[in-house]
Amino acid sequence: MATNRAPTAHGPAQSGPAGNRGFVLAMLCFVYVLNFLDRQLVSILAKPIQDGLQITDSQLGYITGFYFALFYCFIAIPVGWLADRTNRTKILSLACGLWSGATIACGMAGNYGQLAVARMAVGIGEAGGVPPSYAIISDTFPREQRGTAMGIFNLGPPIGSALGVAFGASLAAAFDWRVPFYVVGAIGVLTAVFVYFLVPEPVRGRFDPAPAPASTGKPGPGFLQAITGFFGNKVLAVAALASGAANFITYGLSNFATLFLMREKGMALDEVAIWYALAVGLGMGTGIFVSGKLIDRFAVRNKAAYALIPALSLLLALPFFLGFAAAERWEVALALLFVPLFLNSFFLPATVTFVQGEVAPGARVISGALLLLVMNLVGLGLGPTFVGMASDFFRPGYGEHSLQMAFYALAPMYLIAALLFLWLARLIKRSSPGDVA
Repeated sequence: MATNRAPTAHGPAQSGPAGNRGFVLAMLCFVYVLNFLDRQLVSILAKPIQDGLQITDSQLGYITGFYFALFYCFIAIPVGWLADRTNRTKILSLACGLWSGATIACGMAGNYGQLAVARMAVGIGEAGGVPPSYAIISDTFPREQRGTAMGIFNLGPPIGSALGVAFGASLAAAFDWRVPFYVVGAIGVLTAVFVYFLVPEPVRGRFDPAPAPASTGKPGPGFLQAITGFFGNKVLAVAALASGAANFITYGLSNFATLFLMREKGMALDEVAIWYALAVGLGMGTGIFVSGKLIDRFAVRNKAAYALIPALSLLLALPFFLGFAAAERWEVALALLFVPLFLNSFFLPATVTFVQGEVAPGARVISGALLLLVMNLVGLGLGPTFVGMASDFFRPGYGEHSLQMAFYALAPMYLIAALLFLWLARLIKRSSPGDVA
């Protein structure tokens, strides 16, 4: 991968002092907030959308899961490869503009087919969001600060979810379910312009041990070479698979939690806007931040901590998840849900930081894209689809408690994901740095 040390259209191709690094991280985090907010709006507003467009739980699972992930995951690979060879901040800006425009189109949908097409377009745009950001952060922050930086960046999902719940549910309750899509989409288009002109493109590999591939003048790996190199590395492949299993839980739960609390526990939309938003924001947000701090503290001494911390968090979350599904009142269910919201996403900063540190600087975007391919194809693509189909399967026998049974069916995935992370920890212990990189 040829280095990009010359000044760009954004200014010098080098990050400045810590203050500038903070600005870059804040901008990338805000884009991620919008990325996740746009992605989650359909799930947050599931009940009024179902009432308005007459769609089933299975159809809801498809448009929030499989249809979205199909485009999101596979488009991310060529976009990642392109971003490794061009200006990553411009790719991010264009992607943000595209998914924001598609979000506006979701609000204009008049039937299920139109909503499905708009969701696919959102997935295409969001494919260019996260992988370039991972690489920009890795080339903006030194290795010993990346865990915390990734933890702060990955506050995007909880903040986006919390704002989506509070903002989206409030607007929907006051006006109509379509209005939040228009407002959030317009904010995203404006943000894309700011990213294009204000976020600098950092030098590739500036914080990596010399001689870094980015400084040799040699091109980075080819498209197929990068893919085979990632999946041919057993440690990286298992890291991606374990993350996918954990994400199966995260999306299977989050994409149906609002509908479950409203339909089976009696929670009202205005109550969702306050209490569920607080639970998501505080639970997921503090969990991801704490995870990043734990990674920076323990992974320096024991590299297996990248896998052991997620494994332990998933095992601790399981009994509280079962209690959430079993609770009779929404107040009790939400209190129990807070613990899984805190623990479920511990894997995210850990896995992302691990993978970004184990690949060459010129392959970071596509490696992040390949990680997200597995993580989201398994998690986002199959998690909500499984829960939606399970709910419809259990409906004839369990009626209004079909989603409760679907969540019980989701519970074994906690054990599967924890076992995969324990396997990853064992592989990391057996591998020297040279074997993993």
